[in-house]
Amino acid sequence: MDPISERLRARHPQRIDLSLDRMKALCAALGDPQHRLPPVVHVAGTNGKGSTVAMIRAIAEAAGLRVHAYTSPHLVRFNERIRLAGRLIEDDALNAVLDRIEAAMAETGSEATVFESTTAAAFLAMAETPADLAIVEVGLGGVLDATNVIERPLLSVIAPVDYDHAEFLGTDLAGIAAEKAGVLKAGAPGVIARQQEAAMAAIERAAQAVHAPLTGMGVDFDAWAERGGMVFQNQERFLDLPAPGLAGAHQIDNAGVAVAAALELDLPEAAIAQGLKAVRWPARLQRISAGPYGEAAKAADAELWLDGGHNPHAGRALAAFLAERQTRAPRPLALICGMLANKDAGGFFAALKDTGATVFTVGFDGAAAEPAALAAVARGHGLAATPAGSVGEAVDLALRFGAGRVAICGSLYLAGEVLGASRETWPE
Repeated sequence: MDPISERLRARHPQRIDLSLDRMKALCAALGDPQHRLPPVVHVAGTNGKGSTVAMIRAIAEAAGLRVHAYTSPHLVRFNERIRLAGRLIEDDALNAVLDRIEAAMAETGSEATVFESTTAAAFLAMAETPADLAIVEVGLGGVLDATNVIERPLLSVIAPVDYDHAEFLGTDLAGIAAEKAGVLKAGAPGVIARQQEAAMAAIERAAQAVHAPLTGMGVDFDAWAERGGMVFQNQERFLDLPAPGLAGAHQIDNAGVAVAAALELDLPEAAIAQGLKAVRWPARLQRISAGPYGEAAKAADAELWLDGGHNPHAGRALAAFLAERQTRAPRPLALICGMLANKDAGGFFAALKDTGATVFTVGFDGAAAEPAALAAVARGHGLAATPAGSVGEAVDLALRFGAGRVAICGSLYLAGEVLGASRETWPE
């Protein structure tokens, strides 16, 4: 664990307690930095939030803007969560703002959670560093998420809504969507990804309640792959664009949302094209060729992919990507999977059951599912599955089994462990 994460775990409650009262009080003690941010793009949703943030940021930076970004979770170092004017926050600056957060908590008697205190730290650092735009990703839900002390965003974005975090958001899709729609604010345009019918209806009701104008994918704009690139079309524009620099057919939809957001921000077409090509976002169908696992795969003439998706929706995206790769160049396929114990492993493996992959299950630091139990779930969905003692052991087993294509998947925490194994693969 990196030193910043150790500091936070030692000094702040680990619980998730969705409420804005503690966050509002903490921000007030700090002089309400959330009201002093550059214009804010607030991004909610279940899947694709991070990729959409990365694309909007890349486009805005290609247009010459200085951009802050706040995302979660981090993969290797806590600093990844806070990007100030294009650069990850430095350790000294991060420790300095955390000192101020802890002083304010002591003064007010606050018991802010880790996410609340780090969100306040991000807002404080972002408010005191000049920039042209701030992109803020919701942590969990929307209505009561710590980031939702932002009252007047320039633009709200809702990525695809699906099932996840049932213990906090429930299992009713309309209810989940209503929580995510809490980022919609009066007068601020909302750009909405393609949604299931029940989710879109809930988002539209929330928008009407606060008088937020919506632009919806599949209704007001659309995007699709064409001739190795992508096309974006709305009621005024038809753009012939490069494919995004992130792998997977689902990234075309994420890119479409990012382009719609960029047009709402009046960013030029040249910057949109440049940003889509330049975008990088680790652990989202990322090809790994460096570090111990990448080197082992290269030595065996095998592909190694890393994806942090951890719910059924993400499982379907991974399955579609693997099916496309297998159709173009068939190879024996292996999945190395580790998941948090509270995730829907059955739904995830159900999405992957037709891949024909051999599965190796692993654990990782934190509340991971037991590899043997996870393997049993995979076998229940028709996949051959074997528990392994570590990622390294699983990679070795997969390559000895003869896999020519290996995907490590199931958790961003597992992805962080893989990337953290070598400085060469640390996210920048």
